[in-house]
Amino acid sequence: MEEGDLAARKSIAAERNAWIVFEDEAGQSMTPPRPRTWGRIGQTPVVRVRGRGSGRVSMTGMTCYKPGERSRLIYAVREYRGRKDEPKGFGWRDFRDLIVRARTQLGGPVVLVWDNVRLHLTAGMREFIAANADWLTVFQLPTYAPDLNPQEGIWSMIKRDIGNLAAADLTQITTAVKRRLKKIQYRSDLVDGCLAATGLTLDL
Repeated sequence: MEEGDLAARKSIAAERNAWIVFEDEAGQSMTPPRPRTWGRIGQTPVVRVRGRGSGRVSMTGMTCYKPGERSRLIYAVREYRGRKDEPKGFGWRDFRDLIVRARTQLGGPVVLVWDNVRLHLTAGMREFIAANADWLTVFQLPTYAPDLNPQEGIWSMIKRDIGNLAAADLTQITTAVKRRLKKIQYRSDLVDGCLAATGLTLDL
């Protein structure tokens, strides 16, 4: 991220009295991620999984910051079970609706920062952004820069917490993800910590 780009975001946010909102997506299948844990020397810890099953839990989240305000986390979770005509994940309309929800909950203009994945660049999304330029400004992160997006820190906490979960089905994973996300919503210090980990600040 160029220093000038960051300064421009901060300047626009200050001029509009806007929230700076970082968005990102993640997912979790029935196969548990690899966590680190303690174990006896020479004995590799084993977590037994009752059945992998199929499907995936998709997550999209927004970490929201504004000087003088408590930091926020806004998110959506969706299950995909491989059924006919069932969406595999979030579409551009889902992102649009999440942005609108963020504006409603935050109560003010939004400076949105996200990456340039295909769904963020669709014609429908571009039209939505142009039509709402009075309260929405969008900046694109570089092609691959997870270290600059505080929402990545949220996903890291989620993955770490469910790393040893031997889920029996997809619903159990969804429940665990939602429970952890809800707890983080009430811990603005954790959301602040994710911003600090990027090295970015809100100070002009």
